[in-house]
Amino acid sequence: MLRLVLVAGCAGAAQEPEGWVDLFPGKDLKGWKRYPLDPTAPLAAKAVYRVSDDGKLLIVDGTGGTKEVLINGEERGDGIFHVEWRWGKVQDEKPNYNGGIYLRSSADGRTWIQAQVAHGPKPPVVGDLIGMLPVDGKPTRTDKLQAGPGREAPVGDWNTYEITCKGKSISLSVNGGTTLTWEDFPILRGHLGIQAEFANYEIRALRWKPLP
Repeated sequence: MLRLVLVAGCAGAAQEPEGWVDLFPGKDLKGWKRYPLDPTAPLAAKAVYRVSDDGKLLIVDGTGGTKEVLINGEERGDGIFHVEWRWGKVQDEKPNYNGGIYLRSSADGRTWIQAQVAHGPKPPVVGDLIGMLPVDGKPTRTDKLQAGPGREAPVGDWNTYEITCKGKSISLSVNGGTTLTWEDFPILRGHLGIQAEFANYEIRALRWKPLP
């Protein structure tokens, strides 16, 4: 009897929390596709996105001026996007790192809302939201900046984002505290994405929980 209980407990521990879908990619990045941020530019020759040998980390390499986004193939509406990330190796003495987490993106990464992943002397930084919205047929950027103090963990430590999308409301939680809510975001469905821009960072969790 004891043996049966232990086996059942181990099997349950390997499952995702109830209601969550694991989106962490395999080494072939199946289900995800790279796009350049500049639609006229070619993709970088290097492996901008790769999974570590042990399969536990998605490594995002935006160093050397690389600017790309990795888009998930499935379109989604309301839900919660859970991401755990940290900065990679120290890249310079005065860090000005950048990246981003996309939601409700167009399939080609031209329009989106982004939970900013940035460490630098001025906003937008960790805890801020950026929208790239169509205005008169052209993608136009709008920044929403947090009013309170930042919640970024020390460089090298893990950060947890939970971005809740419900109708036109997009709310960003950083390390357990809400930093900002965009109440009237007009795009109601789209794709999830991971931006590489000038920096190296690592991701250990990508989960999505649909909301009714």
